[in-house]
Amino acid sequence: MKFFRTRKLTGYIEGWVSIIINSLLFLAKLLVGRSLGSVAIIADAWHTLSDSLTSVLVVLSFGLSARPADDRHHFGHGRFEAIGAVIIGTLLAIVGINFFRESTSRLVHHQGVTYSNLAIYVFIVSAFLKEGLALFSFWLGRKINSPSLAADAWHHRSDAIASALIVLGALVSQKYWWVDGVLGLGVSALILFAVASILRKSISYLLGESPSLQLENQVRETILQTDHRLNSVHHLHLHEYGEHKEITVHVRLPAELKLDEAHEIATRIEKVLREKLKLEATIHLEPSLTEIETEEKEKK
Repeated sequence: MKFFRTRKLTGYIEGWVSIIINSLLFLAKLLVGRSLGSVAIIADAWHTLSDSLTSVLVVLSFGLSARPADDRHHFGHGRFEAIGAVIIGTLLAIVGINFFRESTSRLVHHQGVTYSNLAIYVFIVSAFLKEGLALFSFWLGRKINSPSLAADAWHHRSDAIASALIVLGALVSQKYWWVDGVLGLGVSALILFAVASILRKSISYLLGESPSLQLENQVRETILQTDHRLNSVHHLHLHEYGEHKEITVHVRLPAELKLDEAHEIATRIEKVLREKLKLEATIHLEPSLTEIETEEKEKK
């Protein structure tokens, strides 16, 4: 779809849609909370508005990551997106910890929850809207393989679950006062598990990961098909900067080839990898080993 042509535009769409819906939800909850004199709904309204902060971070991280390369950052700024995911994941961890503390407190003090019918309807609408936002964010995140959109999606889902728990707790708390606290503990565990996954993937990406086996095989096959004289592809190292990917590869060619011939083959490999796999490659040429040299190397 033309609306999702670029990674930056996709991030902007998710961020601004989230900001607008959260702002509208804030106004609706605030008006209902004031009309009912409900401190709980008013507090939840401000919590909803604060959720827009993570979406602002999404917009900022995608904007910064789309900046072109400069004299100090030769490969661009694509890793800003992963930094944004780490920040959002940290904020989500705080949400999970607060869930745990509040749920534990309710169980210790035998606290149930009671709300008016109108308040329950507000939380039902909020749960559906926030889960809709979560599904939308997950969908966009999968389209562009974005850790920051996945993190923002989990933030939306945590709010949806919180609203759903309030509704469930209000409906059954008179008979089972402990339900709200127990479910809250389960939700906190779910959120913290998601946070661990988000932070692990984002930090691993920032530290630098080896190419996947699938990509490694694609690179090998593509290179070996470029020229019949190529007989070995090894030492693949991938460096990712958002959409910009750099790869260094060692290849072996017959030792009797002239330098200009070997250089022409290396240039052709770089062009093919750029066109087929969108990889900027640096090719290191090595002379092929003789059978004796190969045997000696294997013994070592």
